[in-house]
Amino acid sequence: MLAVIGLGNPGAKYSNTRHNLGFMVVEELARRFAASDKKTAFSGNYDAWTAIISGQKVILAEPLTYMNLSGAAAAEIMRKHYIQPADFIVIQDDIDLELARVKIRRGGSSGGHRGIESIIGSLGTGKFARIKIGIGRDPKLPADAYVLKKFPPEEKEIVSEAVSRAADAVAAIIKDGLEKAMNSFN
Repeated sequence: MLAVIGLGNPGAKYSNTRHNLGFMVVEELARRFAASDKKTAFSGNYDAWTAIISGQKVILAEPLTYMNLSGAAAAEIMRKHYIQPADFIVIQDDIDLELARVKIRRGGSSGGHRGIESIIGSLGTGKFARIKIGIGRDPKLPADAYVLKKFPPEEKEIVSEAVSRAADAVAAIIKDGLEKAMNSFN
């Protein structure tokens, strides 16, 4: 079994913000692969669907713990479903990538992303696949304010395309493996 965790913040207030691209990709995957009905984990740490992608059973999860505490949901998924960190694919926004660029990465540090930092701390390792989606940067705003801004109308189409490409990247990792997907998408 594999787990795909899309990072974001729960609630309507954060819907369609730059920090919620991970949620958008997970919802796209659930739609594409006719996933089960969304269920909230018993603990309330995450919402999840199950889907079959390229013959693999996959948990599609959205942490409900807010971005900076995403590791609690990842650790619970690991324990409850006996999933190893190497079988996680985490989808995150990246302020250091230009808007809508999709990049696949194998492991590494958090790069300052607090959601990733939380997951690394909770899993005890950074050895999991990541799909980064660029959100760009606004030098006039502090990073914490910028990531919580909603996408303006002129960015909606390019963001929608990036969400679709990121969902394609997840499917490619599951079907063809991380190396081949990295060669195709990076």
